[in-house]
Amino acid sequence: MKLSYASVLVSVILGSASLVSSSPIKQHKKMTMGAAKGQAMGAAYFITNEDTGNFVVSADIGTDGKLNLRQALFTGGFGQHGDDGAATPGPDGTFTQGAVKVSAASNMLATVNPGSNTLSLFAINPADPSNLKQVGLPVSSGGEFPVSVAFNSAGSTLCAVNGGEVNGVNCFKVDQTKGLVPISGTNRDLGLNQTTPANGPPGTVSHIVFSEDGSKLIASVKGVPPTPGFLAIWDVAADGSLSQDFQSLQPANGGLLPFSMTLIKGKNAILATDAGIGFDIFDFNAAGNAGNGSAVVAAGQSSANAIDGQVATCWSSFSPKTGNFYLTDIGTSMVTEVNVDDSLKGTLVKQYPQGNGTSTIDNDIASVGDNDFMYVLQPGNTAVSVLSLNAPGQAQNVQSLDIAGPAKAAGLTVGISLQGMTTFIKK
Repeated sequence: MKLSYASVLVSVILGSASLVSSSPIKQHKKMTMGAAKGQAMGAAYFITNEDTGNFVVSADIGTDGKLNLRQALFTGGFGQHGDDGAATPGPDGTFTQGAVKVSAASNMLATVNPGSNTLSLFAINPADPSNLKQVGLPVSSGGEFPVSVAFNSAGSTLCAVNGGEVNGVNCFKVDQTKGLVPISGTNRDLGLNQTTPANGPPGTVSHIVFSEDGSKLIASVKGVPPTPGFLAIWDVAADGSLSQDFQSLQPANGGLLPFSMTLIKGKNAILATDAGIGFDIFDFNAAGNAGNGSAVVAAGQSSANAIDGQVATCWSSFSPKTGNFYLTDIGTSMVTEVNVDDSLKGTLVKQYPQGNGTSTIDNDIASVGDNDFMYVLQPGNTAVSVLSLNAPGQAQNVQSLDIAGPAKAAGLTVGISLQGMTTFIKK
């Protein structure tokens, strides 16, 4: 590994740390950032994660896959930036993927509020997906510095991972009227030696997901080189409770900093980005059993895969259209397309530069008509990059959506703390 993820965050130079002067709690809970333009097929969402007030920003997705900013809605909580050791904090303030997440099954959106140790829930209007309505009040995340959330496939359960001094997972019933209701038997410790806010990126939690069949809850944890990180895996019972202890699964030899996790559907496996090498593949069919804190090295078809020239490959998503995975590197501002075959062998297909210093972080892929589109948050130039994924190896940039101008006009504070990316498409 040529550069540590932490050193990348120190060295990435941003043109503007804050576009609007900081102020106390926002007087307006909802800010208009643009008018509706034509027929929206869905919406994309991210959060501001500012310590003066955390807002979820929504943008219409048009028939051509392009975005049109619509509104920013106060979550009822506050953002917070992790301690990356830099005199001037860099992008990716939570060191995670999944700070905001959508359930298409229940028409719900959830977001973390790292500075408040809370989670917020919103109902999505399926006829106008950029129009959100908060459901219930923000609830305690069950720990400190919550950084990532995941819905189960039915959208009836939401789980969060906390990355601060009090770290671990906690799960909630998604009530369409009351909001998030804690589920007993789900507040489980990770036992990390951390601070609030988290100190990293090495040694911090990265992401939380459910397994494809919903029987497992999985959290990824970065290592502190040369010690590799691991996946923490809890069993999910029929009543939604979690096993008391987690199984700890290490990446194959060479893996160090497992970050985002994207399911390899139909394979009981996960592709995890790895800021120390490129990406890891975890084959759960080959994993052994272990108790809390006991490490099991992934065997069988699991692998650690190098991406030449990578600096900090940390986020990923999957395209049903192309059948490939798309990874983003915060240090090189590169999108890397990867194919994983039936034997779980990963191969680099092509790379797509997004512009020096744009700091490509969290991303999501949505299917609009016959095409897939990738939405990449770029705190480095306060924008969202949109790529059309027409066919394998043929991704094309079709839009760079400016966030800075509309945010300033609306009186919304944005900058390096921008976080998350998730999408909703009309049925």
